[in-house]
Amino acid sequence: MHIPPNWGTFFALIVSFLVFWFIFSRLFFRPFLNLLSERERRFKELNDRTEELLRQARLADEEREARLAEVRKDGIARRESERREAEAEAAQMMEAAKAAAHEALERAREKIETELKAAEHDLERMGHSLANELAERVLGRPLSGSAATGKNN
Repeated sequence: MHIPPNWGTFFALIVSFLVFWFIFSRLFFRPFLNLLSERERRFKELNDRTEELLRQARLADEEREARLAEVRKDGIARRESERREAEAEAAQMMEAAKAAAHEALERAREKIETELKAAEHDLERMGHSLANELAERVLGRPLSGSAATGKNN
């Protein structure tokens, strides 16, 4: 069975399809495609902006790390300098303390020597005095002249 085409209906269908296509493309397809392209453009812009922000963040991190390294380096140098100054000051203090101790030791030594000489002199006088006194007791009379002067010294 063969049905002949109805050309009028066929053209009416084609015309109605084209009219509907035109209306749907104006009302639905173009705005939807525009919406999709706008959305895609915004996503691309956001992606580019995100990449730019990430790049800036990496640069800021690198700069911060460089500044931190510089601050650490300066801190270490300052600490080392202050340590050397403290060591030098401690060495000076030790030298001053050694000099003061040496001086005090010399003064004490001189004082002891002076006291020792005075004690020797006193012992010698006492020895002469005792010797004279002993001699006077043994002899039973006072000693004359030179021995008597030793008693007074």
